[in-house]
Amino acid sequence: MTVIGDDRAGLVSALANVITAHRGNWERSQMAELAGKFAGILVVTVPAEQADELIAATRALDGLLDVSVHEGARPAAAGEKPRHLAISVLGNDHPGIVHELSSALSSRGLSIDKVTTSTREAPMAGGMLFEAHLEVRLPRDIEVSSIRSDLERIAAELLVDLEIDERHDAAS
Repeated sequence: MTVIGDDRAGLVSALANVITAHRGNWERSQMAELAGKFAGILVVTVPAEQADELIAATRALDGLLDVSVHEGARPAAAGEKPRHLAISVLGNDHPGIVHELSSALSSRGLSIDKVTTSTREAPMAGGMLFEAHLEVRLPRDIEVSSIRSDLERIAAELLVDLEIDERHDAAS
């Protein structure tokens, strides 16, 4: 389920109340407020006979502008440990940083599971700093060293600091 709307106090609580009232289970989510708007992606399970009513009740919530429902992907097989790269970038803000990083990852067939970006003032240097954190899913057969080389070359060209950490997760 995805939800988008005007941010307001109590919106997450109202959403949780609707899910619970329809015997739903809120399993996982990622939500954020940005520029006065609220957006969230939720994994919710609900008895089949309650699904339509849950969707209608969610769409009726005050402040939500869009509610979409999608069948989710099946979780990874038990015992399978996904590999991820945690990538952090920090440097002077300028156009093209996200484009260069995402293009390099995409060209190798890698999927970005999560990305957060922000800017903040750079008091000592003047101007703005750009910061990004990416979590990238790795196929079993890919060598991290080649990805690291690509990203280090890009970081040098963009004049940004780069940190890369490979992770083997217990679950995705």
